[in-house]
Amino acid sequence: MAPPVKKVVAKPAAPAKAASGGSKKKSPLPKAAKKLLAHATTRPLWSRIRKTALRKKVAPSTLLKKKPNFVEKQIGGEKNGGKRKVRVKKERKFYPTENQPRRRRTGHVTFKTHKRVYKAGIEAGRVVIVLAGRHKGKRVVVLKTLPSGLLLVTGPHAVNGCPIRRMHQKFTIVTSTKLDISGVKIPDTIGDKTFRRPRGDTKAHKSKKTEGGDIFETKAEGYKPSEQRKKDQVVVDKQLVEVIRKNKDKKLLFSYLGSYFQLRNNIFPHKLRF
Repeated sequence: MAPPVKKVVAKPAAPAKAASGGSKKKSPLPKAAKKLLAHATTRPLWSRIRKTALRKKVAPSTLLKKKPNFVEKQIGGEKNGGKRKVRVKKERKFYPTENQPRRRRTGHVTFKTHKRVYKAGIEAGRVVIVLAGRHKGKRVVVLKTLPSGLLLVTGPHAVNGCPIRRMHQKFTIVTSTKLDISGVKIPDTIGDKTFRRPRGDTKAHKSKKTEGGDIFETKAEGYKPSEQRKKDQVVVDKQLVEVIRKNKDKKLLFSYLGSYFQLRNNIFPHKLRF
């Protein structure tokens, strides 16, 4: 007879330990706590709430609940029976009578230190069209850009009567015409200070009374350029005229700078190429 076969009984498997060393799963955070942890500015607030909850021996989620502004309370009495809303949160009682001025920031950027951004094509020697002012419609030559952000332009005065003056770039149209004024020397006396009007001297603004006539008859004083400004105008005009004469299209340039820009019928500025 064959020997009896022994039955092998499998041992029960041991309970699997948690991957984290048998620690319990952490309870999920409430939505309010997730909002606090999502931003770096409110993240430290959640740690304070947890410390407060440990001290009071309560769950942190209970401290995140918003308290209502009003609570209904039962009012007793014969004539005061019923429910009424009672405010829980205190209202703001202090309101400033005036708007408090903002404190000036450290390292404030002044107008002098602003970055100057000019239109495409604006450079020394470029011909632009003036759109506003006494000389609107004239074509002038850009001499240079000033520290104030304005353009220093001139006609020249000998060609179209436009003297050396400052002009804002938004009142100009940039053209494709350009002169080579690399050899033109602009006097150092021409700058932003040259075009400033006297403010402190009140006598310069007041009109003079006529002698031997009615005391109410007055004559307003007109603006007169200084002698230095007249000399600088002559120096710059002489150099610019020589530059135009050396150009091969000198006749066309003289007539171009001496003419006015104007629009006629069926001429649309957005379709023109200047």
